[in-house]
Amino acid sequence: MKLVKKLSGIKAWPEEDRPREKLFREGEHKLTDTELLAILLGTGRRGESALDLARKILREFRSFRNMANLDLKQWKKLKGLGMAKIAQIKAAIEIGRRFGEEKIRGKKIQIKSAHDVYEVLYPRLRDLKKEVFKVLLLDSRNRIIDIIEVEEGTVNKASPMLREVFLRAVQHFAVSIICVHNHPSGDPSPSKEDEVFTSRLKRAGEILDVEVLDHIIIGEDSYYSFAEENLI
Repeated sequence: MKLVKKLSGIKAWPEEDRPREKLFREGEHKLTDTELLAILLGTGRRGESALDLARKILREFRSFRNMANLDLKQWKKLKGLGMAKIAQIKAAIEIGRRFGEEKIRGKKIQIKSAHDVYEVLYPRLRDLKKEVFKVLLLDSRNRIIDIIEVEEGTVNKASPMLREVFLRAVQHFAVSIICVHNHPSGDPSPSKEDEVFTSRLKRAGEILDVEVLDHIIIGEDSYYSFAEENLI
């Protein structure tokens, strides 16, 4: 007697309802968050399809933005997620962030205010768990030449940072710079270290003939600008 293997999970669904087939048929913009996440996961686990697992992840964490703010311990609490799947999700979120920055670089955006800088960088910086320091390198018309991230970027390591910032500015022939970092606490109010660093940053720029236009701190949904406070 010949046994017929019964399909389970997504393979048992009508083809028009499967996320991957729907993507190619209608376009990725037509997929729900659950369907996109299911494609990224690829497989579920025994008794649970990739779509079931994707639904469970979104029920637990609610949005991709919230996922971007999770540490490894929080991910591991969710059953059905091994290290490989966690890595796939985290990598996809980081690709999205970097793609956003690449689009900005390609447009030669002109910076006219601190709020312009906030709009450019807050999607990248607002949810990070660690402090990251970025520098906008600008031409003579205040257009973005490049956005660099300074390694080991915290204002508590001021001397190495200052050397790196101005070396990169000179290499890119930047006329002026705007420095930006985030506060993982969500509160953009400057610390004493931020104030001291900003003063040193301004003096170094004057010596090297690279104008420091601003130092901006990004919080969860707001920012602090030293220039707007007339402190730079």
